[in-house]
Amino acid sequence: MAKIDDYEREILGAYDQGQLKSVATKAELAKIKAAARATAIKDRRVNIRLSAGDLGDIQVKALEEGIPYQTLIASVLHKYVTGRLSEKPAHSRTQARKVMSKRSATKTH
Repeated sequence: MAKIDDYEREILGAYDQGQLKSVATKAELAKIKAAARATAIKDRRVNIRLSAGDLGDIQVKALEEGIPYQTLIASVLHKYVTGRLSEKPAHSRTQARKVMSKRSATKTH
């Protein structure tokens, strides 16, 4: 489990003491619950092939997020198909290409 900082401890303490109140409307809560139910239904298995580098990067990101890497993959795919996954600005893509080029160059040597 990921370590929590002082701010997170403060929030958890306030929650435990009943000091936090929801600002969501009943309609918003119903929508969120429906989305959670739909997301939780995992009735299909998919096998995919990934490069060792991509899988390693995914596993590192998952560790940083404190979640299993398969959960991270499923989350990214879900966000993509629901239109909630946005592309990074052009300068970030250029930087990513440079990193990928360096990675490719080091693998060939």
